Amino acid sequence: MGWKMIYLARRNPALAPEQFPQAWREHSALGAGCTNVRDKVLSVTQCSRVLEGPPLPGSSSDYDGVNLLVLRDLQAATDIWNDAETLAIMRPDEPRVFSTYVREFTLVCQEHVLRDAPRGSCCVMGFLRRRPGMSRDEFERAWAAGAASELNAPAIMGAVRVVHNDVHVEPPPGYDYDGIAEWWFESPERARQALGEQDLRGALPAELAGCADLDRSIFMFTRVTHSRP
Repeated sequence: MGWKMIYLARRNPALAPEQFPQAWREHSALGAGCTNVRDKVLSVTQCSRVLEGPPLPGSSSDYDGVNLLVLRDLQAATDIWNDAETLAIMRPDEPRVFSTYVREFTLVCQEHVLRDAPRGSCCVMGFLRRRPGMSRDEFERAWAAGAASELNAPAIMGAVRVVHNDVHVEPPPGYDYDGIAEWWFESPERARQALGEQDLRGALPAELAGCADLDRSIFMFTRVTHSRP
């Protein structure tokens, strides 16, 4: 288990979708130059929405990318927003790249690796909201209990790496997700082959579909466009 910050980003509307990954890489380079960011953030994996070829049915085009940042510890998730260097260097650049400031679409999560193997170049992610009437604790227990059946589900068996992220700390308004799933595939084409032509919501195992409000959940079809180290 480890701590992560995960954000679900929309680009600045002045950027074309094809321009967003490069602008995002440029922004990440600013972070790499900040001493405290290097100390607090152990790794960065920027995953941009797949633009080439057909999208996966049920995947969202309302967002442009997901960033997975592995943290030194939970305290880093608080400290990084108050770091003077970050505020002076990175925050002024955020409106150039994103639709709003990064803090407004970032979630703090605890990671649980279900299938531990090196990631591929493509990640299908589910930002899940729990079904009505279910508490967050109930959702987390149901999600964890269904992990075995999830790993054996036909659509997920082709994933080389599978991760659950439980959301901790109060999320920002509009991003009230309870869990974030990562299904890693070797390539976008392998993901298309595994998940088929049915809507992603129909491809999920019953245990996962039963604890999530799938109509209010978001699924992203992404590929890695930048990572460090």
